Amino acid sequence: MGHRCTVLGLLALLALVGGVVDTEDNAKSQFEAAFQGRCNHGSPCMQLCYDLHDGMYECDCRPGYTLHADGYSCYEVNTTGSPLENEIVNIDKEYYLANNLNNEEDILYQKDAELDAEFSAGENYTDIYKLQFYNATESGGGGGGGGSTTQAPRLEQKLTEISTQARATAPIATERPCPLECGAGGGCVLRDAEEPACLCPLGRGGLRCEKEVEIRSPRFTGSSWLAFPALRGAYKHVQVTLELRPEAYDGIFFLTGERDDMAGDFMALLLHQGFVEFRFDCGSGVGVVRSEETVLLNQWNHITLYRHRWDAWVQLNGGKHVQGRSKGLFSRITFREPLFIGGAGNTTGLSEKLPVAGGLKGCIRHLEVNDHLYKFALEPQGEASKGYGIEECTADRCSRVPCQHGGKCLTNEDSAVCLCPLGFSGDLCEIRVDLQVPSFNGSSHLRYRGLGDDALTWLDLEITLKPNAEDGLLLYNGHRTDGMGDFMALYLNEGFVEFAYDLGTGAGIARTQHKISLGEWHQIRVSRTGRLAILEVDSQLPAEVMSPGAFTQLSLPQNLYLGGAPNFGAVSPEVRIRRAFVGCVQKVTINGRQIPILAEALGGANVDNCPHPCVARPCGEDGECIPELDYFTCKCRPGYRDQLCSRGPPSFTGVDSYLHFNDASTLATLVSDPLDINVRFKVSTSDGLLLWMDSGSGDFLSLGLEHGALVLRYTVRAEEIVVVHNITTVHDNLWHRVRAVRNGGSGILEVDNGPTLTRQSVDLPHPRATQEGLFVGGIPDVTLSTGGRYTHGVRGCVADLVLNTDYHLQLVGHTAASRNVGECEL
Repeated sequence: MGHRCTVLGLLALLALVGGVVDTEDNAKSQFEAAFQGRCNHGSPCMQLCYDLHDGMYECDCRPGYTLHADGYSCYEVNTTGSPLENEIVNIDKEYYLANNLNNEEDILYQKDAELDAEFSAGENYTDIYKLQFYNATESGGGGGGGGSTTQAPRLEQKLTEISTQARATAPIATERPCPLECGAGGGCVLRDAEEPACLCPLGRGGLRCEKEVEIRSPRFTGSSWLAFPALRGAYKHVQVTLELRPEAYDGIFFLTGERDDMAGDFMALLLHQGFVEFRFDCGSGVGVVRSEETVLLNQWNHITLYRHRWDAWVQLNGGKHVQGRSKGLFSRITFREPLFIGGAGNTTGLSEKLPVAGGLKGCIRHLEVNDHLYKFALEPQGEASKGYGIEECTADRCSRVPCQHGGKCLTNEDSAVCLCPLGFSGDLCEIRVDLQVPSFNGSSHLRYRGLGDDALTWLDLEITLKPNAEDGLLLYNGHRTDGMGDFMALYLNEGFVEFAYDLGTGAGIARTQHKISLGEWHQIRVSRTGRLAILEVDSQLPAEVMSPGAFTQLSLPQNLYLGGAPNFGAVSPEVRIRRAFVGCVQKVTINGRQIPILAEALGGANVDNCPHPCVARPCGEDGECIPELDYFTCKCRPGYRDQLCSRGPPSFTGVDSYLHFNDASTLATLVSDPLDINVRFKVSTSDGLLLWMDSGSGDFLSLGLEHGALVLRYTVRAEEIVVVHNITTVHDNLWHRVRAVRNGGSGILEVDNGPTLTRQSVDLPHPRATQEGLFVGGIPDVTLSTGGRYTHGVRGCVADLVLNTDYHLQLVGHTAASRNVGECEL
């Protein structure tokens, strides 16, 4: 018994002077003391005891308590009593020698304790024992207030150093200077191919860090990193789950520890030759856990890491738990450095502890440590303290866009969109479209067989189009898939029409003298003979150009593209714009032959219908609608008379003249909320009822002209909503397109793609009940039916009427009831 007390007394003294302070919230004392023996053999632990490996045990305390300086007793965290962690103890030299020199089973394993012993072992040795312990809580001798063996700077100091060393974190070549000016906080780096690029601070992006960017799912370039505050309460237990989309098989994506030179404790999760590796050091040797499978490149991988003291396991993509263990006796990790994600930050000494030194190339979209889900944005919107070279990951966007009917997801700077095959449209390609007049939205194209040798010496090209943007590639045919060699291209550049071509010795470019207007139909003609090309647009003066060199022939074996191109890398660099056309195309003629735009297309993407009367199939099943600018003619099949299929839009006289639709499909559409109405008309009167809708519920909707202003009226819960549009003249006997929306208590009017007007007000009493359905051009007993709001219908024509985007009313060849309806003179 006496011997046992002596041993325990010495152990308590040694634990007192050799304790390690962990970085807990209030700098509570935590000791890493291991004792020889087993827990069930009379250990002095007050609360908890853990058997360690190699015949050792360790004391610990329950939550709410912390380990005393004696290494085995516990005290409450919120008590005022202070442990004796800073007390200096003088150890009697002879006492220690007599009781411990030859007693190996009572050796104390104490982290951060330093032993320097000079001893006498027999008559011929007269040296004296010298035993020195360095208390980890003292400011000198290598102990830091945070519990590590060296004094490290505070987190604020770390991040300041990181900010000033941004260039050092990336693989900057020394052979030549990096020439870019990257704005405040940015640094210029040379990438793998020694192309200069800007490494921008978190929250900035663009070629020169000139843009503000929002980071939700970060993408790392191999030179990037994010810094978060040091881990807290993780010295014994850490559980990490993350989702990773790597683009390369090597890189650090999780690193933190005790010192910035990797000399102390650390914990790292990385990719090495495609395998996930977890490396950690509790202070007495590195442990390595390596997955049995490799990650999936350019796909999302799910990784789970669990560490408790020496033991750890890693799981990749729901596979096997691969286990491992760190070396030595110490089981706690001190975290004083920032948590670096995606790279090593300013950490040095990587080559001595890790098999890779570069950062992750790829995306991370989920990071959770000990049940805390990290937000990647810069404080205060997120939790990141610093970061460099971070881009927003676009790969994750397509996981939220399930394209249908064979559509392909395409990402850009802001979003993800579906590229729909021919015959389908909508955000998810969910709408089947009967294409009549193709419309291109900037991500569209149609593909045809190339001209080959058909344009060797001469080319005659005519196109009818209506642009909605000033820039866009309209037509392209080339010689090679890399954009080199012969080509011809027709495109819009800042509103000007340009025709460019190369016969093999340099490009010639013809450009119109004036811009063309948007939202209107234009006719373009290109004539080329040998080196000479002539460009004509509408009534502008022709523009001529002669290509350089002596070659006179044009060879175009690649596909011909209309409305854009699937890959602008295949478009000649001589083409001055790099985006697709936005607008409508209704006629293409090449060398005298009119091309069936849809029938001859070999493929395409994101082509929808242009708002045009042909979309409503006015020529019926026995005729073909031929677009002619805003109008059309019908071409009947053999054996059918023209009068059966060739009719123009309906015209109205203004007096007892109307169409009445009351079929079940129309009535079901009228009650929808919101209700979106798109109508094209031309009228010559400043007053008159254009549309009247009664769903049978007692409410109504009207669209008409009142003293020259276009007015939308409808009722909601016995209140009348009125929207007045008086900034555009619409009674000029010219064609106008109007969009009217009923959305609860908010009404919207938009004329010719101009500004949107919204207004709410309570107006006249409710009109008397009218017949159910939709009236176009007027209504029976106008004054009574509308409660005095209108006295007659409109005098003019209505060519196109669409409800809720895809419900087209058949105005020509209709089956609706009609009265005094004529045919519009186009």
